[in-house]
Amino acid sequence: MKKWMKMVATMMVAAMALTACGGSEAPADDAASGETYTVGIIQQLEHPALDAATQGFQDKLTELLGDSVTFDYQNAQGEQTNCTTIATKFVSNEVDLIMANATTALQSAAAATGDIPIVGTSVTDYVTAGVVDSNEAPGKNVTGASDLAPIDQQIAMLLELVPDVTKVGIVYCSAEPNSIYQSQLAQAELDKAGVAWAEYTAADSNEVQSVVTKAVSECDVLYVPTDNTMANNTEIIKNVAVPAGIPVIAGEEGICSGCGIATLSISYYDLGVKAAEMAYEILVNGANPAEMPIEYVSDGITEKYNPEIVEALGMTVPEGMVAIGE
Repeated sequence: MKKWMKMVATMMVAAMALTACGGSEAPADDAASGETYTVGIIQQLEHPALDAATQGFQDKLTELLGDSVTFDYQNAQGEQTNCTTIATKFVSNEVDLIMANATTALQSAAAATGDIPIVGTSVTDYVTAGVVDSNEAPGKNVTGASDLAPIDQQIAMLLELVPDVTKVGIVYCSAEPNSIYQSQLAQAELDKAGVAWAEYTAADSNEVQSVVTKAVSECDVLYVPTDNTMANNTEIIKNVAVPAGIPVIAGEEGICSGCGIATLSISYYDLGVKAAEMAYEILVNGANPAEMPIEYVSDGITEKYNPEIVEALGMTVPEGMVAIGE
């Protein structure tokens, strides 16, 4: 009996050992392995484009990681000092990754840490923002997705909608480097078309009304690139431009829905999704941000128009353009 009991005990120990080995050999996802990730999100301010990018990022990363990821979402309310404070807090809390939504948020995160991986979104040109060595090879702990829209096509759309234009006012915030970059691209396209242009820049929100008032008094049409300050003041732009009968071509859908007649814009939700896919590669597969080229959204770029303002200005749009909201 003692020999039999000893043999049974030996067999049980062997079975337990085999079970343990089998468990280690089986593929495990992050939830099963117990690996968890904390992602800090700095959003520069609230407006539809940035909100959509954050939502796309959270939705996709949750789809990929399930309960293994938690988000610490912080909105800086448009204040650079808040961006710095939030970024410093994330570094102190040793988050696994920072998602920086918009240029000032990204610059603050990059200044706060050279170690924690940073993925940006809603940023037009990462080199202009001063956070990478090049868009092809960032060389630092920063990578991300660009919201650069096809500005050549936007200007072509402007010329189609307002064929008798004599002068275009390019309106943006001078404190946003990516807006300066887009303005330069727009200027080059207008020069090619032989159309005069002038820049009208506001240092901050307090100057938007006076700058737009001057622009509509001197130009036939306004071009507003993807600019966070302008996006946060579309009601002011609308209240100046529409009564003056001046159409606005917008760099993205959120601005267009507030004050523009038309836009040719990427999907900011898709932009957030792409940033989430990059974050997953960093967190789970150990990808190095320094070696991850800046990515772009090439799908879903659609010509859209704002029916309310088009009607208010007595304009018509070509067939095939999609009304915002449809």
